[in-house]
Amino acid sequence: MNLVYLFLAQGFEEIEAVVPIDILRRAGAKVQTVGVGGRAIRGSHNIEITADIMLQDISDNADMLILPGGLPGADNLQQSSGVINALNNCNNKGKYIAAICAAPKILGEAGLLQGKTATCFPGFEKHLHGANVTSNAVEIDGNIITAKGAGAAYEFAFALAGILFGSDKATSLKEAMHYNG
Repeated sequence: MNLVYLFLAQGFEEIEAVVPIDILRRAGAKVQTVGVGGRAIRGSHNIEITADIMLQDISDNADMLILPGGLPGADNLQQSSGVINALNNCNNKGKYIAAICAAPKILGEAGLLQGKTATCFPGFEKHLHGANVTSNAVEIDGNIITAKGAGAAYEFAFALAGILFGSDKATSLKEAMHYNG
């Protein structure tokens, strides 16, 4: 089973977290939400999620790490040395790292986008150091997956399912969910 950690910090964008959790669990991934700075994490629209585990409880066996955007959620993730260590460890192993909206800035500031094609929420491009920045909804470049924002949450999540389980599985999920995007 594919192990996925989705990091949550105060002020995360709810749809950018919940949609990937839902779709990847439907696909068969073991998705664990990871609390950064607490167990009960309140999103930017005042929706609270209780994290499955805390940052100190993660292993280095994850197949994918996901960073939702939102402010100040992305800033809070970026300020966590534990999150940065997990990203660097995952990247060094060639494992998948996915970030949406403002969260790709974390990857850029950590030096993980050098020579990669990436996208982000408009206005955060200056933080994607070394990246070929596009305005596409989703970009996949090697082990790095980035997405533009909340409106791209489904496309982002289906892309992640396709990476972990193959395009046929992603297509069958889209059909089962009557997704027409």
